[in-house]
Amino acid sequence: MKKLLSILKWPVAIIVLLVGVTYFTGNQFLLKGVWAAYLHGNTSATIGDARFFDTRKVEAGQPKPWKVSQTLGQWPLSPELRQTLEETQSVAFLILQGGEIIVEEYWDGYGEASRSNSFSAAKSITTMLTQCAIQDGLIDSWDQKAKDFLPELKGEFADELTLRHLSTMTAGLDFNEHYTNPFDITAKLYYGSDAEKLMLENVPVISKPGTYEYQSGATQLLGLAVMKATGRPLAEYASEKLWRPLGAIHDAEWHVDGNGNELAFCCFNTNARDFARFGQMMLQKGNFNGKQILDSSFVEMAVQPFAVPYYGHGYWIYPDEGTQVFYQRGILGQYIITIPEYDLVVVRLGHVRLGTDDHHSLDFKVMVREVLGMMRGSVELI
Repeated sequence: MKKLLSILKWPVAIIVLLVGVTYFTGNQFLLKGVWAAYLHGNTSATIGDARFFDTRKVEAGQPKPWKVSQTLGQWPLSPELRQTLEETQSVAFLILQGGEIIVEEYWDGYGEASRSNSFSAAKSITTMLTQCAIQDGLIDSWDQKAKDFLPELKGEFADELTLRHLSTMTAGLDFNEHYTNPFDITAKLYYGSDAEKLMLENVPVISKPGTYEYQSGATQLLGLAVMKATGRPLAEYASEKLWRPLGAIHDAEWHVDGNGNELAFCCFNTNARDFARFGQMMLQKGNFNGKQILDSSFVEMAVQPFAVPYYGHGYWIYPDEGTQVFYQRGILGQYIITIPEYDLVVVRLGHVRLGTDDHHSLDFKVMVREVLGMMRGSVELI
């Protein structure tokens, strides 16, 4: 026994030392990242990691279930689409047409009530909440200065930064978007304990706003501005302005940091059926079940290219030979796809997405091509 203790004492001492160094050097977020990912058999964040975070409930109200089409089960997935869905470890695939479910499949033990992390698909939700605050008169306009709400913003061009810049990824922040470096600011923002302090003290506006660069920090600042404008947590405001009016069946969860501030750039957790409500509202120009939730002019603006052809106000934009396609996207292939011409909303949730070609993931392209092929009666190349 003494020999065993002698062998173990050095590894234990090294672990204690590493933990101490990590803590006292201000890198406590690494401990949470290692615990939530590596010690649970993963190498990065996952669609089910809400269990490792504090969350705030986004309360549902009076539920409005989707109609299930009589044609459910009569739209077989093409071999290529099914192969892609299985290759990317999908857990949910849902198609609505005309507000009715026509395709619905689940894998890996998931079902219609199973929650998934949205990751960056939440950026569109934060943009929607900004519009709600504008409609409530709490924010003057999309062109209001960010410093009106976040006076601590630093950097040579901080005075020029507007909420529109934050939504359109044209903020000019000193923020390196990196998903594999555990020491990078993206990891600090995700696993850290104080998102507001991190952003305001460490992320100055170093370039003149107006040039596109995808930065999760921009949406986090946008969310902080909305919280300051409304005086309320994002989840609470989202419940009142979006989740209840959309008739969500289940409460959602939004990750929060150690101070209780939502991670506005990501981490809205719900199921495929309830995620689809965002797409249906955008399909109906901001209207849902007869209630105008978002101004129709905002919807039109949000899904038009801003500084680049493929991104608008919190939305990805994809042209399919003249067919309008816009969507919310998370890093592991969380997609809420809206195709107005065919009255379609497509939701895919899963563990993996394929590589990117021309700013759009290859698996996403397969989904769009094959779903439109179902609608058009034949598969056409994109």
